[in-house]
Amino acid sequence: AYLGPPEVNITSCPNCINVTIRLPASHFRDRGKLQSLIDIYEELYYDITLKSQDGEHKRPRQTTTEEVFSTVIEDLYPSRNYCVSVAVTASLNKNSIPSPWKCVPADSEARQGYLEVAVAGAVCVSLIIAAVLKCVHAAGFIFPKISIPHTLV
Repeated sequence: AYLGPPEVNITSCPNCINVTIRLPASHFRDRGKLQSLIDIYEELYYDITLKSQDGEHKRPRQTTTEEVFSTVIEDLYPSRNYCVSVAVTASLNKNSIPSPWKCVPADSEARQGYLEVAVAGAVCVSLIIAAVLKCVHAAGFIFPKISIPHTLV
């Protein structure tokens, strides 16, 4: 029996990507109840392969005892496209079907967030300046109301 493919989702963070993995379903039943791979094997190994313009890099093998879990791949170059594939194996079953490649640019969401913060900040500063100018004008410090002599009215 082959294990996989797991369900993989990735999101970007500054100079990193967050990989969320859901273990594949098993087809084994115990007294009519569908068993998870954790029920069967207790501990599973997962291998993440990272692909970028530099080529493919296999990350060190890690273990899990959870059905759904996340891991962060750090120290990535910003604005570069990264793709991830995950394979799951067990000590008693080395047969694995890797997940399809999922791709995302590192840092894209973070930069979009910075843009939104910059625009919001500019709007706030503009409103504050407008409020200060309105108060200063109302107090008569700028464009004071010049009283015109009654003879000119």
